Amino acid sequence: MRYILLFVILFTADGYIPQLNTEESQDRPRREIILYKTYGYLDGDEWVIPARVLVQKKRRWLQGLITWTMDLTSDYSDDQIDIFRYRLRNIVANSKGRRTVTIRIQGQDQEQRFQIKDSHGDFPRTDRNGLIRGEIRIPVDLASELLRYQQSENGWLTLELRSGRYRGSGHVQLIEPEGLSVISDIDDTVKVTEIPAGARVVVRNTFFREYSAAPGIAEMYDQWNDAAFHYVSGSPWQLFLSLSSFLFGDQAGFPKGSFHMKSARKNPMTISTWRDLLAFVTNENLTFEQKIDQISVIFQHFPDRQFILVGDSGERDPEVYSEILTRYPGQVKKIYIRDVINDRELNPERLAGMTIIPAPTILRQGVSVEELSEDIADADF
Repeated sequence: MRYILLFVILFTADGYIPQLNTEESQDRPRREIILYKTYGYLDGDEWVIPARVLVQKKRRWLQGLITWTMDLTSDYSDDQIDIFRYRLRNIVANSKGRRTVTIRIQGQDQEQRFQIKDSHGDFPRTDRNGLIRGEIRIPVDLASELLRYQQSENGWLTLELRSGRYRGSGHVQLIEPEGLSVISDIDDTVKVTEIPAGARVVVRNTFFREYSAAPGIAEMYDQWNDAAFHYVSGSPWQLFLSLSSFLFGDQAGFPKGSFHMKSARKNPMTISTWRDLLAFVTNENLTFEQKIDQISVIFQHFPDRQFILVGDSGERDPEVYSEILTRYPGQVKKIYIRDVINDRELNPERLAGMTIIPAPTILRQGVSVEELSEDIADADF
């Protein structure tokens, strides 16, 4: 009964529950625009930037209410509840549809303004999920001027975004047609998630624990100091801010790069959303085609670059990278697999031709996503 009552409150209380005073409320503005880290590639005399932009308004009352309820009904510590509240923020945010977004880049003489174009050449508004997807085109000469003005390193440009009272910023790396690029998985490759251990462990590591970097991988990436990096993950886009802050912060210290993640429904008031999120971080079948599609697009944008592919054995990275090697044999320089399930001994043919990065073996546990979803549905709030 209390579980049903909670969801009635969530559906009807917007605007009536006072804003809760959380530490996170001081960190970022309530109205925000997110430009997910991306890259630019050359097309004639223009840089083409694939862009994914989100406009949203935080539901801090809902974020606080859910974490307050968790605090009352679970055995998680105060620190774990704080982590959960922080990572929940983009899942429960209110996406803003039908908004236009202007992108501004400060130059030496004046501010340059751009808009995202879709595949039809139109300037779209945000959809019902608050998203605009398309591309930005910047003339080469202008881009060079902007890079000089911003004193950019490694081709990174800072962009400002505006939509009425909504504000945000983002970064794009303009990548030359030739050179070395690295495609990197995230979970159990650069960040310890322990996906083979089962859904319960994955959820705890994703939402309730401080992130932990996979040992030695950041140091390996630093050796490729002239490379461009693309992080391709089966995790949902709602975790972008948490993951990028961790990866590119001082503690983990991974090289900055573009992000490529999975779309997810985000209505927090339906069990299906939570099942989606659980499936997106644990169901390898959903991730297989997504990764192949996203990696293929990157290869097609940079046909003259060489690529190193880095993943782990806990999901289907070996199969994904084998397919990419089949499609683009002249561009794949090397494949590295962080072996977290001891396939080097138990299933060596799966990793044939790949360079193995030894890692502690993650024991598999027999807890399914369906069982965890039932636990959530039956929770006594």
